[in-house]
Amino acid sequence: MTTFTELLSYEDALASYDPVMGLEVHVELGTKTKMFCGCSTELGAEPNSQTCPTCLGLPGSLPVVNAIGVESAIKIGLALNCEIAEWCRFARKNYFYPDMPKNFQTSQYDEPIAFNGFLDVQLEDGEIFRVEIERAHMEEDTGKSLHVGGATGRIHGASHSLLDYNRAGIPLIEIVTKPIEGAGERAPEVAKAYVAELREVIKALGVSEARMDKGQMRCDVNLSLRPNGTKEFGTRSETKNVNSLRSVERAARFEIQRHAAVLSSGGSIVQETRHFHEEDGSTTAGRIKDNAEDYRYFPEPDLVPVAPARDWVEELRGGLPEMPRVRRNRLREEWGVNEHDMQSILNAGAVDSIVATIEAGADSTAARKWWMGELARNANEQGVVVDELPITPAQVARVAALVAAGDLNDKLARQVIEGVLAGEGTPDEVVEKRGLKVVSDEGALGAAVDEAIAGNAAIADKIRGGKVAAVGALVGAVMKTTRGQADAARVKELILERLGVSEG
Repeated sequence: MTTFTELLSYEDALASYDPVMGLEVHVELGTKTKMFCGCSTELGAEPNSQTCPTCLGLPGSLPVVNAIGVESAIKIGLALNCEIAEWCRFARKNYFYPDMPKNFQTSQYDEPIAFNGFLDVQLEDGEIFRVEIERAHMEEDTGKSLHVGGATGRIHGASHSLLDYNRAGIPLIEIVTKPIEGAGERAPEVAKAYVAELREVIKALGVSEARMDKGQMRCDVNLSLRPNGTKEFGTRSETKNVNSLRSVERAARFEIQRHAAVLSSGGSIVQETRHFHEEDGSTTAGRIKDNAEDYRYFPEPDLVPVAPARDWVEELRGGLPEMPRVRRNRLREEWGVNEHDMQSILNAGAVDSIVATIEAGADSTAARKWWMGELARNANEQGVVVDELPITPAQVARVAALVAAGDLNDKLARQVIEGVLAGEGTPDEVVEKRGLKVVSDEGALGAAVDEAIAGNAAIADKIRGGKVAAVGALVGAVMKTTRGQADAARVKELILERLGVSEG
């Protein structure tokens, strides 16, 4: 259970204080082996089965730098408009925690591989906000603790803890912003937009899947308040390991309100880490935050410095893909959609799925319609993103093709999608098994139309008398008879023909 925290209203908080943020994002790289040894990084293995003397920190073991990890770090730095160091080295960050098998983390301190960059992010109303990047540096992940027996899953109240070191040593890139000033009341929105854009950049580079729900990307939200009109930063809090875009926004907003309540009542902010609680969007105190000197950084003696050749850096720069914001603007123009609709597609995580569906043969309108309609609804109901649904872009394109050919109407197409999601096979197999093909036989349709007219003589007379809008009732009767498998437009034409009425 989280403890109750006094909050000031958001409006009152912003009337008196100016928020300053700093965002630290950890990205788990998608390398096949760990950062300093040859152990596998594959998920789902038995606990402690992917370890060796090096990642366990046993005496006499020596680390070796993962070259792909370095390459990925440089790509990230270039994509974030950073300068790439001509020479940098690793350092030991010393602190004790049970999931740190070496009792120190191999990281970078004052000599990061990438520094002094920026990322432009687009807010929901189209405004562009520039977030300055302080650094992007290489390090390794920790192991994973499982606290057993408590009510919260945290160490407090647990009867015992289990440790899995499979994750220890997996390559991480930590991306640290400079203080984000000037966002004002939009600070939480800026935080969310920045992490969202950063995630898209990482995915475009192909260096990580950047799945926040799987811990492949997580954000620490640093926040402080200062009285409006002043320049000196306030004392910050650091909300750790926030793992969704919505939660990044909620954590920033909550901390603004909490800080304001403390300061306005004459209290002082404690520099500490905070835990975020998904269930209510609150944060609670963790531990007093250490300063850099408390970590006793010193150069890692077992690793040689990293000195990326300039021609290699330029080769990597030349191979960078189209950046997400540029790509979105291009697609928005190609698809003929406005900024709001494009933002909705982005929020749904459907951009790549729509692109792949178009590449599989669907037109852009149909592709957007199915991914942002029926499939987005299913994803919301299941609490997943659309690209996690058990349906491929090629299958969605096939559904669109069946609709375009007149073999399915929209109602039947939704049933086909339902069948594919349920594991009943391909769209064509679902159509066959469920008998969902549109009734296109003119004889069968004519018979159904005649039956509807004969059974609804009064409505037929109204239509003959000029009330053409009443035809909808007869169309509905035919659709019911054919179990929704008739072409409604063709049914309407046949009814009017039978009654000798022109729609015009």
